[in-house]
Amino acid sequence: MTGLPGYHFFGYYGIKPWDASEDRLLCLEVPFQDRPPGAADRATVVLVDCGTRKILPVAQTLAWNFQQGCMLHWLSRRSEIIYNDKIGDRFASVVLNVETGERRTLSRPISALSHDGKFGLSLNFARLHAKRPGYGYAGVPDPYAGQKHPSEDGVYALDLESGEVWLVVSLHDVFDMRDQGEEVRNAGIWFNHTVFNTDDSRFVFLSRFAVGTGRRSAMFTSDLEGSDLRCLIDYGLVSHFDWLDPQTILVWANIRNLGDAFYLVRDGSNDVRKVGEGILTQDGHCSFSPDRRCILTDTYPGRDRARELMLFEWEKGRLLSLGRFHSDPALTGEIRCDLHPRWNRRGEKICFDSTHEGSRQLYVMDLQGV
Repeated sequence: MTGLPGYHFFGYYGIKPWDASEDRLLCLEVPFQDRPPGAADRATVVLVDCGTRKILPVAQTLAWNFQQGCMLHWLSRRSEIIYNDKIGDRFASVVLNVETGERRTLSRPISALSHDGKFGLSLNFARLHAKRPGYGYAGVPDPYAGQKHPSEDGVYALDLESGEVWLVVSLHDVFDMRDQGEEVRNAGIWFNHTVFNTDDSRFVFLSRFAVGTGRRSAMFTSDLEGSDLRCLIDYGLVSHFDWLDPQTILVWANIRNLGDAFYLVRDGSNDVRKVGEGILTQDGHCSFSPDRRCILTDTYPGRDRARELMLFEWEKGRLLSLGRFHSDPALTGEIRCDLHPRWNRRGEKICFDSTHEGSRQLYVMDLQGV
């Protein structure tokens, strides 16, 4: 779909880069791929014509990384997009009409968008930059850097129409839920990976802290008022996830010493069950097809440096390999190029980022007939 000159990528999985007509794709264009972006490095937001592959620049941003881009989203069925940027001395989000050029700025950056486009979630991307390089943005100091679990920082909500912002769940709220033990009490925790459920009534997020060169994660859900905070998985291994329905989450985790696996976890209950046992044996960036029949996922590089793209009919137990793609060994850590596969709205195409042709680019695969 894209190629040189310039490096192109979308960023994270679980977000649809296509517009409502599916004639255009959103992505970022950057002039380098071999180092993390600094505070002065700009990325260009571009539209790719799916027919001609012509690239149209529409904006620039100072708030981006190679893992999640600048959190690009289309807003509902309008010709509006939303993305993160650095405005003056703070991170914010920008709503841009790609047809008219009209734009407005919201006071916080987004980390997730509701399906109806009415609400966004927001995190402290300066804290993320310090605690989890590759997921935050350079250029703004964290005002809570010296605090391990501040009560004024956490997951915020934004009303995209009015601009109203409120703190939903603080780091201290999560810390204060139970006796966390000495390890958590002495750690500086951070939040990451916010995602609304399928009817926008709740959202999920991860709370994390560092242990040596690794980290431990816990999974929480909440409503937008923060009045019903739940811990689904306590601190241990919790990785990638997606919502099956308003109450059920697919997640790669280690639950109750049952081993590393994909699980379906019921929000607000102790109901968990393994998915793809003996078939899906590796962590990956998982997402359900629009009809919920298939799970799209990928793998990290093996010894041959190949990342595999897979489609799993989870109720039938049928696994289909969609291809193996060489991963540039020079791009590791926070500048790695995960495939991060994403569905289109009809579930007939996917797109993914890859370096298998020698540079970081965006690719589209047609699944009709697969």
